[in-house]
Amino acid sequence: MKKNLLLAIGIIVMSFNSLYQYSWNALSPLLIKGFNASIAQISFAFTLFTIFSTISQVIGGYIADIKGPKLIGIFSSILSSLGFLGTYISKSLISFYLFWSLGSAGEGILYMIASNLAVKWFQEKRGFATGLVSFGFGFGATIANPFIISFKSFREPSLIIGLTELIILPILLYFSEYPTKGISGLKPSKVIITSKWWLIYFSYIFSVVPLLSMSSALSFISKEENIRLLAVLISTFAFMSGIGRPIIGLISDKLGRYRTLIISIILVIIGSTLLSINQIFISAIIIGLFDGALIPLYFSLIGDIFGAKYSTSNNGILYTGKAIAGFLGGVIFSFILLKGIFVSGIYLFSSALFGLILLLLIKIDGYSSINL
Repeated sequence: MKKNLLLAIGIIVMSFNSLYQYSWNALSPLLIKGFNASIAQISFAFTLFTIFSTISQVIGGYIADIKGPKLIGIFSSILSSLGFLGTYISKSLISFYLFWSLGSAGEGILYMIASNLAVKWFQEKRGFATGLVSFGFGFGATIANPFIISFKSFREPSLIIGLTELIILPILLYFSEYPTKGISGLKPSKVIITSKWWLIYFSYIFSVVPLLSMSSALSFISKEENIRLLAVLISTFAFMSGIGRPIIGLISDKLGRYRTLIISIILVIIGSTLLSINQIFISAIIIGLFDGALIPLYFSLIGDIFGAKYSTSNNGILYTGKAIAGFLGGVIFSFILLKGIFVSGIYLFSSALFGLILLLLIKIDGYSSINL
């Protein structure tokens, strides 16, 4: 009963977290209009999100592992709400960047706490539980995107979301906790000296570039002017990213994390190829479904290999790779998109292929004592 309650808390928290990433396609056109800014200027805020949401997890994750998730979680939930409330009152890009960065730092810590409620409490069904919590990362935006896109200004939805977070999230985090017995694992200082860790780290970075590129620029890739059709596209992308996580996580519990990761990345490569031939909707579905599932799969893999005791810290360090992937899938992709759909698809294809090659190298790096 207690474990199920904590799982539910993780899913709800993750649903709010999703608004920073998977509602970006709904929010960014409003931000461009409201600040009279360029795509690149607003895309820079998405890059700031990836940087601050990942760096914060290293410190926040370690605190959660040592002191428990409650206090750091409550603090982070207040920061996350300030991201939207600060956006509501922002009069310039600079103040928007500042508040969005603060909110992103809070979101990042919450993301790691929510994910590791599953990693730590559900060791027997880690892939499914982690995927189920991560499902919220697509589900929340699926609900919110039509609501956001119905407004003509970014200020109203930012205010409503910020106030809702400020009321609900601190209460949920008050009831969060990690198990104190029956778990073991390597400290980050021991983990990061293995070559297997770095192969996983860079494989993760390049494999999620297609997902982050779609997250930051799908509304611009599609060039869809019909608001209803655009809402369907970006909501479908967010939903597929969410629904694939528990399903593929469950498959990984049966098939094995490593094999499931390889198959998923191959399908991301196929989805990226479809983008290059202008099959945008199908590409978004495939990338959303399988690339979205990669993140909880990598988290579960880290827990499987290095143990769950310091999983928040270890996965927090892994997640810093999202800052690099966010730059590649945010700022860099926004410029590549100007060259056309074909070149954009080739860019995503190449990135995912490199991620796959790095993952395959894990099998031959010599660390046979670590079970994959």
